Amino acid sequence: MELLEEEEAAIPELKRQLETEDLGPEEKISLLNDALNKVLNSAAVQADSAALTRVKSQLYLSGVLGQCVRVLPLGRNWTSAATLAHLTSCSCVGAEPGSRSEAFHRLFLPSVMDALLSLANQLMSRAECSALFRKVMDSVGWLLSAHTHLTDQVLSSVRYEQIQMCEDVTVSLLCIQMWIQTCTVNRDFLSRLSDESVLLLLNEAVGQLALSSDSAVGGASVRLMLLMARQLGLRLQSLLLNFKGLDSLLEKDWTGRGFDQEVGQLISILQRDGAGSSESEVRFGLTRKIKEVSAERLRAACLIQAAWRSYRTRRRVKGLNRAVSTLQRRYRARRRRLQEQREAQQWEEQLSYQVCVRRQRARRRFHQKQRELLLLLPPDQVRPYLQECERRAAVAIQSAWRGFRERRRYKGAPGDALRESQRRQRAARTLQRAGRRLLEKRRAAKAPPLTPPWIGQDGLTESRRAELKQQVDEHVAVHRRPRPFRLSR
Repeated sequence: MELLEEEEAAIPELKRQLETEDLGPEEKISLLNDALNKVLNSAAVQADSAALTRVKSQLYLSGVLGQCVRVLPLGRNWTSAATLAHLTSCSCVGAEPGSRSEAFHRLFLPSVMDALLSLANQLMSRAECSALFRKVMDSVGWLLSAHTHLTDQVLSSVRYEQIQMCEDVTVSLLCIQMWIQTCTVNRDFLSRLSDESVLLLLNEAVGQLALSSDSAVGGASVRLMLLMARQLGLRLQSLLLNFKGLDSLLEKDWTGRGFDQEVGQLISILQRDGAGSSESEVRFGLTRKIKEVSAERLRAACLIQAAWRSYRTRRRVKGLNRAVSTLQRRYRARRRRLQEQREAQQWEEQLSYQVCVRRQRARRRFHQKQRELLLLLPPDQVRPYLQECERRAAVAIQSAWRGFRERRRYKGAPGDALRESQRRQRAARTLQRAGRRLLEKRRAAKAPPLTPPWIGQDGLTESRRAELKQQVDEHVAVHRRPRPFRLSR
């Protein structure tokens, strides 16, 4: 008893470690596996039968099981994740949360089931994790056997549909065996299900018979339907009317596979249920409508309905393979589109990276070329050249800033003021353009073409260099660039 109290006291400490310490998903999963295994084993060996229930309830009320659900899909150590899924499922079976029972059944348990199916969906596509996939599916079946209301969620889940659509025979066989094990462990499981859930389960078994050619999968599907027939009895009769033509499918495709006795039992059940259901429907219709319509009209209506139902059932059975093929084709097409989108995105990222690299290389080559040109200049011309480059850069920056400022100012100007300012700017640009053209023409007419003094000169002496410098200074003084024309404000 003292040992159990110590383990129960360790649960708040475990919660504190999970919430306060900075642990990664793998570290949290390892910590939860060790702690849950220790606590559950200690409670299981106690003489008090209610000790295990108290420990499981405390795990839920303290929020430890909620932490299990949150970190379960994040783990990448599949062995540890499968172990945590098994421990979480065992902790949920038998827990009694008391006043929080409604939230436990309606909110928490569906989140646990969704996490288990998500983990099973990830393990399904890994060939080396078949044993771990079986372990997770056993955890799902164990949770379903204790909480029957989760069956609708499983059968309508998108993740479970993806597992069903898997073409691996082992995955299909494990799904059928999970339902067989669940019905065997809890003999009241099927009786607690709604007709819609039972019909969905029948659809899964019939779908495996129609699509699969493996003897193990077919035998498991036949055993599941026989188990349902034994546990549901007369309740299954009305549901079997939706699968007329199934007996001929069994005789044609599944006879001589090694389980002929079970196939014969299922065929006899289908034929007996179909005949009994038809007679009961006719008798019920006659007694109900005898005072309203004649017997001839009633028989005609029953014949028309029976013919229509049989036609619809045969069409459904024949179209089942086509429907599954269509779903698989759409799923593969969507997966292919997503793969193409990812490849296109990767290609664009690589292209952008290559463009950036090429720009950097071009910029380095340009700077290197500038340095090489500076080496060719005379020493006394280097500083004026750099100052001219700085001046042009400053003019470009100032021009860009003034343009941005004026555009922002014009956007804020109302109505007439905006039109007047735009008109003045157009006039100013026209005048400036005409003035620049005139000055360029005069400059071009006066200035003869000059070759830079430093091109083609090898081995200049100091006297020749001074003479060339004097010529350059005289040319600059004669042809000094005028100031740009600006509009006065």
